[in-house]
Amino acid sequence: MKKIILPLLLAVIVHTEALAQLKPVAYKDKDQKLNGFAIAPKKTTKSKPGILILPAWKGIDDHSKEVAQELSGLGYYAFVADIYGEGNYPKDLKEAGEQSGKYKKDYQLYTKRIDLARQELIKAGANADNIVIIGYCFGGTGVLEAARSGMDVRGVVSFHGGLGKEADRKNGPIKTGVLVLHGADDPYVPQKDVLAFQQEMRDGKADWEMIYYANAVHAFTEKSAGNDNSKGAAYNEKADKRSWKHFLMFLDETLKK
Repeated sequence: MKKIILPLLLAVIVHTEALAQLKPVAYKDKDQKLNGFAIAPKKTTKSKPGILILPAWKGIDDHSKEVAQELSGLGYYAFVADIYGEGNYPKDLKEAGEQSGKYKKDYQLYTKRIDLARQELIKAGANADNIVIIGYCFGGTGVLEAARSGMDVRGVVSFHGGLGKEADRKNGPIKTGVLVLHGADDPYVPQKDVLAFQQEMRDGKADWEMIYYANAVHAFTEKSAGNDNSKGAAYNEKADKRSWKHFLMFLDETLKK
């Protein structure tokens, strides 16, 4: 029994130490309090590259925090954005849908919240001229809104994010690099949105890339999503690992290290 307990205790200690590296950061959008998380790289460099992380529709979760910790270990400043704000965190899937739907419709407010988080990343130590934004699901939609707004970042990366926008919104120039990592069987992103997104990138003369992962549906990086593709959202280990490698390649090309 002692042989089993000791490794478990060590694992808890190591996990606790890793979580302790994340620093809670309170900031505001006027009267709305926002609660993000910042983390510095284990080894800093002169170029101080930074990654802003936009969580999925439930808000800040363990997955987004784990991504921040991993990026810290790779030499990046990271900040996990709070889009909804204190008092508005979803309690269930219904509320998550309502909250995320609000920001998808009011994309200007969504973009404002993203930019406020970007400023916090800079305050935490990242170089303002050396930042990439990444997002998961709802957050993946957000990174594209950041690109559409002309936000001053070097690149954006969408993991199984929504691609569409309202048809009456005209396509404009896309000045930042764009990487979309997409489940080939994602039922929540209709083909018309895929085609419209690709045309938008061409019209905007963007430096863009879209990679499809076979047998992957929505939320393929989320281990908590289970593995039943018939539900429309499920974890796919191969797609998760491949998308992370493609993401790191994008960082190597896009950011100064």
